This record gives sequence, C-alpha cells and structure tokens, in this order.
Amino acid sequence: MTALYIDADACPVKPEAERVATRHKIRMFVVSNGGLRPSPNPLVETVIVPDGPDVADMWIAERCGPGDVVVTGDIPLAARCVEAGAQVLKHNGEALTRANIGNVLATRDLMADLRAADPFRQGGGKGFTKADRSRFLDALERTLRSAIRG
Repeated sequence: MTALYIDADACPVKPEAERVATRHKIRMFVVSNGGLRPSPNPLVETVIVPDGPDVADMWIAERCGPGDVVVTGDIPLAARCVEAGAQVLKHNGEALTRANIGNVLATRDLMADLRAADPFRQGGGKGFTKADRSRFLDALERTLRSAIRG
C-alpha cells in the first residue's frame, strides 16, 4: 500500500501534502527530530526520531520502497529513496529519479565545494514562492495517482 513520507525538518509544504494525502486516503508519515505540532488527522503519523545526524533520513530510507512517495529537499536522502524504488519529489515539485539523481548529487557536491572555497560568498538560494507551492501540489497529485495505480 502506498505511503507518503515527509522529511519534515524545514519542509514548507507539510499542510499541502496532508491535504493531498487525505484526499487520496494515503497514510502519511511526518518525520523529524522534534518541534512539530502533531496533526489530528488519523492518516497522519508524526514520527519523532532521536537527535543525531541524519536520523530522520535513515528512518525514512529504511522504510520507503516501491509504490511509496517521499518529499525531501535532502539530496543524499533522495538518492537512497530512489535506489529503494520510491518516487521522490523536492518541495518545489521537481521529481528526482534514477535518470537525474546522479547529476543532482554531483551538482550538490560541486556547490558545497564552491561554498567551502569562498567563505565570503553570500546567499545562493532562491526563496520559496507561490509558484513553487503550486508546482509541488500538481506534482504530488500526479505522483500519488501514479503510485496508487502501481
């Protein structure tokens, strides 16, 4: 049965994901290391993992698989989930797949190296926009429908 996993730390689309999951009657796991208000929705399970590096990521990666959908901005987690057979979406609706995850990982590593080489570099990230939110909703709707069909 399809499940939706949300890497909840710094996730700007939790309410939208919950609405879509509820519409499709899909179980949703909101995973973080704390600080979240649990949803009263019976389809939503808030999972609080112990503090530690990547503990929430490990929890998700160990449980997701074919037919599941994962929402994360964490590229190494996305790679593990894609490898496990899950469909993965970033918060802006971009799909991470077997076809593109290698390039996305390489770009992430390159940008980390550039930031490390220039300690005075400012900014670098774009803000999250209404258009991003809209693209996410559309992508999640399509992805969940595809996952349910199998």
